[in-house]
Amino acid sequence: MATTTTSRRALTVTTLATAALVTTAAAPGTASAAPAAPAGATASAPDRTLRVATFNASLNRNAAGALVSDLSTPDNAQAQAVAEVIQRTDPDLLLVNEFDYVEGGVAAELFRDNYLERSQNGADPVDYPYHFVAPVNTGVPSGLDLDNNGVVAGPNDAFGFGFYPGQYGMAVYSKHPIDTDAVRTFQHLLWKDMPGALLPDDPSTPRPADWFSAAELEQVRLSSKSHWDVPVRVGARTVHFLVSHPTPPVFDGPEDRNGTRNHDEIRLWADYVSGPRASAWITDDAGASGGLRPGSSFVIAGDQNSDPLDGDSIPGAIQQLLDLPRVQDSPVPQSEGAVEASLLQGAVNLTHRSDAAQDTADFSEPPGNLRADYVLPSVNLRITDSAVFWKPSSDPLSHLTTGSFPSDHRLVHVDVTVPGAAGLGRR
Repeated sequence: MATTTTSRRALTVTTLATAALVTTAAAPGTASAAPAAPAGATASAPDRTLRVATFNASLNRNAAGALVSDLSTPDNAQAQAVAEVIQRTDPDLLLVNEFDYVEGGVAAELFRDNYLERSQNGADPVDYPYHFVAPVNTGVPSGLDLDNNGVVAGPNDAFGFGFYPGQYGMAVYSKHPIDTDAVRTFQHLLWKDMPGALLPDDPSTPRPADWFSAAELEQVRLSSKSHWDVPVRVGARTVHFLVSHPTPPVFDGPEDRNGTRNHDEIRLWADYVSGPRASAWITDDAGASGGLRPGSSFVIAGDQNSDPLDGDSIPGAIQQLLDLPRVQDSPVPQSEGAVEASLLQGAVNLTHRSDAAQDTADFSEPPGNLRADYVLPSVNLRITDSAVFWKPSSDPLSHLTTGSFPSDHRLVHVDVTVPGAAGLGRR
């Protein structure tokens, strides 16, 4: 069953699971009805530029309800700084990672109303008439001993690491209408259903890929948070915003269950955009199978927790996306601030093989600073500009990108031209 509610403001869609049946359920929320496509809009209409961004904003909290409390007034210093970063870059389409999920989209609406739509330090407010949130796996109790410590309890035994349901969630904000009826979520997709999945192995036994029991594999989910295909209507065109936040490939043991999961979470989008044969195994939370239709326009975005050459992810994990013929990664988003930070911090950063200018995360030792966050358009969307919002110390905005406040990640944005998107977006 799928329902949505509509009104003046942004949309909220919530997907919920019952014990025996995956369903898509209504959540209290508000939306402005998507306007009709412009009369006569065709593919021959002028191209428009769409700025697409991802930002792991670290707007997660240690207890359920704390984020709503913090966002209920316009005075939270971290939220103000996060909002200023977004206002300074002004994306048309934005993914916010590590934004706690709250049923009904309450937190997402509070952040919009109390922070994004209010000027921060003289920056122009930004208006997002549309947003999307949905449940995630983090903090959802599995009832299983997934870390094999002999106890069924705690964040490691949740379907995704978290202390309460919704922690480390996601939110999508858009200046363009979201096609709510066509949104697909993959929260409940089972890891074992991926052909050739890198299921973790218990090194203490001779059997392969046996960290999870056969019974556990009937419940273990692939996505540590969720994967969403959010179709956004830009003029007469649809751009599929493919968003996720794979687990960090660390905080485990010799079985490398987080490293292998990170690899396969990244692979999910690679299979999804690679045609009917590669994506045939994928089933969304509503029961529909298959991936993206060939020729569709898309942008893959999110904190992938994988650097091409450095860090702890399985070698080749992010290359599953970067090397796809249908995906663009040039010019790679860069910044001067990342180069300066790498030189000032030194240590392991000086041994990295990836270009420091491409770093998007300011991590402590180890692993040091890495490229973790990506905005990857399909080849039918021409890239016109890209950058990482990481300012050098000489820049008056450097206080927004120094250390781990407001986040240890930096906003990454890519500008693309959308063919035939008449009358909307940037010229």
